[in-house]
Amino acid sequence: MSEQFFWTSASELGRAFARGTLSPVELVEQILQRAERLQPHLNFLVLIDRDGALAAARAAEMRWRKREPLSPIDGVPTSIKDTTTVKGWPTRLGSHATDETAAVEDAPVVARLRAAGMAIIGKSTTPEFGWKALTDSPLQGITRSPWNLGHTPGGSSGGASSMTAAGVGPFNHGNDGGGSIRIPAAHTGLVGLKLSYGRIPQHPADSPFADVVSQGVLARSVLDSALALNATAGPDPRDWRSLPADPRDYTIGLDDGVRGWRIGLSLDLGHVTADPEVRALVETAARRFEALGAHVEEVGPLIEPLQHAFEPLWIGSFAVRLRQIPSQLHAKLDPGFRAAAEKGLAITLADYARAFEAKSKLARDLALWHETYDLLLAPVTPTAAPPVETLYNSEAFPRWTKGAPYTLPFNLTGQPAASMPAGLTPAGLPVGLQIIGPPRADHRVLRAMRAYESASGWTWPQRGLAPAID
Repeated sequence: MSEQFFWTSASELGRAFARGTLSPVELVEQILQRAERLQPHLNFLVLIDRDGALAAARAAEMRWRKREPLSPIDGVPTSIKDTTTVKGWPTRLGSHATDETAAVEDAPVVARLRAAGMAIIGKSTTPEFGWKALTDSPLQGITRSPWNLGHTPGGSSGGASSMTAAGVGPFNHGNDGGGSIRIPAAHTGLVGLKLSYGRIPQHPADSPFADVVSQGVLARSVLDSALALNATAGPDPRDWRSLPADPRDYTIGLDDGVRGWRIGLSLDLGHVTADPEVRALVETAARRFEALGAHVEEVGPLIEPLQHAFEPLWIGSFAVRLRQIPSQLHAKLDPGFRAAAEKGLAITLADYARAFEAKSKLARDLALWHETYDLLLAPVTPTAAPPVETLYNSEAFPRWTKGAPYTLPFNLTGQPAASMPAGLTPAGLPVGLQIIGPPRADHRVLRAMRAYESASGWTWPQRGLAPAID
């Protein structure tokens, strides 16, 4: 099998399966070998299910031979982030406070990827409880970027971003509760779409962050993001917050462009200071929409600084998790998580209620803003990927000004937002352009993503990847 297939999109792989020029079994076997070879360098997997993945590939190959595929991505390999239940596998969440108890059922997103025929090769790494925008944990250690092994692939879907950018599957599952798809996508040059809240159902939804988390994938192409959405979207009676059924095929209309759209650009959202190299790359990337026929204008301050209003939601939710963990295990927790959670023990019900009131106001204000503008453009992060030794939410790297100040607002509002590659810094690290759409307008964001992709010239494999990936 040609190594080019490591970088081939899921849509192209499906066409190769249909032509008989590529075998799902051969592809999955080679992807497994690649994952096993790169795991010591990048540490992106928690577990590998070789037997299960190959069994799924063999079943897919028979369906393709009979011209009866379950979907256009039948037989394509992927992985599941280890915050999400997979039947028969433990959900460790990067923590010594969990155990090897196997899940009794698949989460809806997993069940739907299986129903599409995908071969699930294993579970990807996450920081402890998905708490931060870097990926290291007490249980699994440090996950590294395929661009530079000394830097993080972002988080909390860092295992998924590291795999996808290293050519281990065309897309891999992640989820986003404060930037956890968009930030790792930005740090590794990927396509990362945080869908509208409820577009893909969640079950079990027992996390204290369940009302801000969206499921999705980290991909190398916009079309693959749309195919993954087709396979996974739709309501589930176990998740009362899931959106109603929508028969839309998200691949239709992708290439209709953005001509005539009115787009706002904010490089600081009114309060965030990005590195000059990030600002320059994002501004240049945003101006590509003008060449595509859209009107792009810089807009004034949009969002107040987040910490005062929303820290109670964040650390208060951590405190809920801490109370569930036996005190004898507290010493084994990520020190940063534990410090934030212990601070959260002082949060009152009134603090929490005020934060929810502010959340509702933010959602209303941005929905009204979108009455005038089709899209909002902004950076994804204030910096390129930091070194793996970075202490998240420390004085040197605070969450509210360095970690997730550009991404968190759109989890609080539930509107769709994506990261697209904006270019490389002088140090050779990727930067992301964030594309934010009105409430529930996932199709509009995808259309803008595809228009931008067609103009950006960003292709895979990228020459800037670390030598260990070659």
